[in-house]
Amino acid sequence: KCRTGPLDIVFVIDSSRSVRPFEFETMRRFMMDIISNLDVGPNATRVGVIQYSSQVQNIFSLKTFFTRADMERAINSIIPLAQGTMTGLAIQYAMNVAFTTQEGARPPHKRIPRIAIIVTDGRPQDRVTEVATQARNAGIEIYAVGIQRADMNSLRAMASPPLEEHVFLVESFELIQQFAKQFQDKLCGVDMCVEREHGCQHNCVSTPGSFYCECNPGYRLNVDGKTCSPIDACADGRHGCQHHCVSVRGSYSCRCRPGYYLSQNKRSCTMIDYCSFGNHSCQHECVSIPNGHYCRCRSGFTLQPDSKSCRATDLCNGVDHGCEFKCVSTEGSYHCVCPEGQQLQPDGKTCSKCGAGHVDLVMVIDGSKSVRPQNFELVKQFVNRIVDLLEVSPHGTRVGLVQYSSRVRTEFPLNKYHSADEIKKAVMDVEYMEKGTMTGLALKHMVEHSFSELEGARPLSHNIPRIGLVFTDGRSQDDISEWARRAKESGIVMFAVGVGKAVEEELRAIASEPVEQHFSYSADFTTMTHLVENFSLNICPEEGKGETEIRSPCECEALVQFQTNTVAILQSLTEKNILWTRSLAQMTARLEDLEKQIANKK
Repeated sequence: KCRTGPLDIVFVIDSSRSVRPFEFETMRRFMMDIISNLDVGPNATRVGVIQYSSQVQNIFSLKTFFTRADMERAINSIIPLAQGTMTGLAIQYAMNVAFTTQEGARPPHKRIPRIAIIVTDGRPQDRVTEVATQARNAGIEIYAVGIQRADMNSLRAMASPPLEEHVFLVESFELIQQFAKQFQDKLCGVDMCVEREHGCQHNCVSTPGSFYCECNPGYRLNVDGKTCSPIDACADGRHGCQHHCVSVRGSYSCRCRPGYYLSQNKRSCTMIDYCSFGNHSCQHECVSIPNGHYCRCRSGFTLQPDSKSCRATDLCNGVDHGCEFKCVSTEGSYHCVCPEGQQLQPDGKTCSKCGAGHVDLVMVIDGSKSVRPQNFELVKQFVNRIVDLLEVSPHGTRVGLVQYSSRVRTEFPLNKYHSADEIKKAVMDVEYMEKGTMTGLALKHMVEHSFSELEGARPLSHNIPRIGLVFTDGRSQDDISEWARRAKESGIVMFAVGVGKAVEEELRAIASEPVEQHFSYSADFTTMTHLVENFSLNICPEEGKGETEIRSPCECEALVQFQTNTVAILQSLTEKNILWTRSLAQMTARLEDLEKQIANKK
């Protein structure tokens, strides 16, 4: 057995069409003869096998098998590739894949020799000199074994120096098994740790034709390559101590700064909770700090000069204001406000959404590669801000969503969800498609499918406006003109939103008339939220005509509310005028009675 120390050995076997079947069988036996004399195991020698022709195939890697029986079964199951002879490609694979730690090679700092045994019978069809040099520079020792028709110059270009110990040429496949014994002796050699006075202070590790010294755990090898010194376990920064690392011979311990104690994991530190002692006297909150504590008031309160008690300053936090959306404090008072697109109701607390115009709205968003994942999340937030402005219900506004890139996908049709919360959740769950920008294909899909009654669009006879909003960040890779025209001809009111590199000419082609009211642009995804105001889709259909008039957000509701309030005020004034007239008549009658009484007395 080869007991000079662990090795990482990878056989690189030529299985090109020039290797006949019975010749390949001798190559199998060559590998198995060498493996049979190796001390294999996870902590001993590891073996991998790759074969190549016009391509490279991994038979098993250095981490796959650790017994000779398993290795022999895998070698016997190899089916030759029988194509060209790309030896340079095979060396590249061995360097970049086979000898990586992911495939089972031991890390370089363990100094386990990495040995590649290349067995070939012909001249390489690609360049080997440069890639072989790179492999040798990467620490791979290359043995080049040529059989019968092999090119000696190529063998010498691949092998490690000295060439007389790393280049072998066998006259025929029949002789390769006899050569295996000779090669085994060359590979293993003698145990240099036994044969020589190595001088290692701790451990000697033998390698083919040489040896090196290793230190026990907790020590490092000195520059003389033989003696060992204790390692400062804290110096490499891998100790994991949160505060201080204290080095001990070959080990370390962690310590904490004053005001902290060491946690159970012996690495992290936890601040002492001085508030838990129960003597802080804080009216609201106690906050622990290293070596002490301080008092803190809840939001809307101010800490008093005694540093313990609190007094309210923000009435919104000090009273039950009842605001549906947000309370705004003022000097000695407060008032309620609503989000953009919603109006404060007469009760001064609740908010109403724009509900006068119910529509079928389909948003078509660009999911091409140019949008990028982080910007696509902003697009979804943009969509949800529009949804916030709508009164979504089965009999009110319905919303559908389509995403496109090189293909088109309906994320959800008009009849899928019946509330704003359901739609917003579905929007945030949409996955980014990437790839191309086929805006014309997306418009075709919208016209033919999204606004069909099958997907939830209400019949045209119901006079429910159909709104299409197209969002894009670049030039379309297909023609948009035909389907943009068909969309508008079919009665769909089209809005176009462009960001970044969107083309204004295409946006105008998509948008309905008047164009200036139906398209908008933002130079950057992070600044496009202002576009929500421009595209507040509250549609107010004129009664009986089935036509759609685009108005400002909540304009219809505001007009109705104004009319209602005006009528109420006029009615109140009229009632007061009637009462005043009656009172005046009664007073006149009394005056007339008094005048009669005075006249009678005279």
